[in-house]
Amino acid sequence: MNDSTVTLPWLVFRQDDNGNRYRVGRYATRAEAQEIADTLDGRGHKQLYWIVKLGPSGTATG
Repeated sequence: MNDSTVTLPWLVFRQDDNGNRYRVGRYATRAEAQEIADTLDGRGHKQLYWIVKLGPSGTATG
């Protein structure tokens, strides 16, 4: 695990209409991640955005 895992545990992912998934970015707080996801989702594209939190071991939780 590196320092960015600890300080930026919230990830935003995007899935396009072809099913391809991409990591958009990493954020320090859930509020920051949610704001980015909401902003991107509001653009009207047929894409899905969601947030994932990394646990202490660097794996996704929830």
